Amino acid sequence: MAISPLDWTVAAACRDSEGSLFYSADSSERKEDRLEREKVAKRICAGCAVREECLEAALARHESYGIWGGLNEFERRALLRG
Repeated sequence: MAISPLDWTVAAACRDSEGSLFYSADSSERKEDRLEREKVAKRICAGCAVREECLEAALARHESYGIWGGLNEFERRALLRG
């Protein structure tokens, strides 16, 4: 039986979290609100057992939005440029 490349998601700390923590629910979100929302999401990521796998998957798929592996889209782009 083949192992799905996303099998790590079953162990993700965010699995039962509110999705809007990791993705902006509003395109006109104020900067202060975005920073606070991302801080909460990143706190969840910090204790995640599969954080590295999540980040690797996001980088491989060039995820354009949201918090993946503890990084937002701007931080991931900078990492790829680095």
